[in-house]
Amino acid sequence: MKLIEITDKNKWNDFVGARAHAEFLQSWEWGEFQEKVEGKVVRFIVEDNEKIIAAGMLIKKSLPLKMNYFYCPRGIVLNEKLKIKNEKLFDFLFAEIKNIAKKEKVIFLRFEPRKFENRKSEIVIRKSIDIQPSKTIMLDLSKSEEVLLATMHQKTRYNIRLAEKKGVNIVEAGKDGFTDFWNLMEKTSGRDGFTSHQKDYYEKLLQTAPEKFKLFTAVYQEKVIAAGIFSFFGDTATYLFGASDNEQRGVMAPYLLQWEIIKKAKAAGCKYYDFFGIDEKKWPGVTRFKHGFSGEEIKYPGTFDMIFNLTSYNLYRILRAIRRFV
Repeated sequence: MKLIEITDKNKWNDFVGARAHAEFLQSWEWGEFQEKVEGKVVRFIVEDNEKIIAAGMLIKKSLPLKMNYFYCPRGIVLNEKLKIKNEKLFDFLFAEIKNIAKKEKVIFLRFEPRKFENRKSEIVIRKSIDIQPSKTIMLDLSKSEEVLLATMHQKTRYNIRLAEKKGVNIVEAGKDGFTDFWNLMEKTSGRDGFTSHQKDYYEKLLQTAPEKFKLFTAVYQEKVIAAGIFSFFGDTATYLFGASDNEQRGVMAPYLLQWEIIKKAKAAGCKYYDFFGIDEKKWPGVTRFKHGFSGEEIKYPGTFDMIFNLTSYNLYRILRAIRRFV
């Protein structure tokens, strides 16, 4: 086996995008976006007998006291067509990533595997705080539109029809709709009590790859009353961010917005629609909204830290605890 840093965008996306339920977080374009907002990104593949058996993206993030860590979104991508001895590959990856980490002054690797096996090893791994949501709802787009509608909650189906009857129009707005999106995002975060990203975060995302990250708006009586950013990568479309007006809430535009993007994703050949994040305690209203569209609830194992420098890692955890307490 050998680890190779890769610079070929098409080769990367062809491999990573072929994964069942492809993750936009592992796309080349998401890495480009992270380079704009975070800094250095290392993409690598592992080859064995001239075949790619695994790939991973390492996003370098800064910590206090000039410390750093690597973040590997949704973990390592494995070649599911090949029979791979995971234990051997795991040990190889740990050694290789540790070498890269030493050069980059990185003290641990934070990763989010789809599956996690607690194996006996000298490698220190600890459960950590989640970066991405650990639960989501996934729609199977192989079902017909009629079946998708029929399996929705009755109220959700009613709200979609109501928005259609009211004459709400769903538009792919692109960069021209960004001001409307941001105005709605400010209203939504204030109303629902959550912290949004900074304005330039969303702008940079949409500018990085317009073909992968798209902004759609819901227009009612010539006014934008709801908007959302969605990703399209591999076999999956994903709902990333949404916002709506405080007024005209009775028009139910967010329901129609979701339904129209679901239909667009299906028409584009996507196999899945990912609502990307539910949590009954943190986001009860949003979670109820997403559950209304039915779909399968998926739970990931969570987020883990693979530690390269235990002394520095313990110091980081102490500093993090102090900051939260203060």
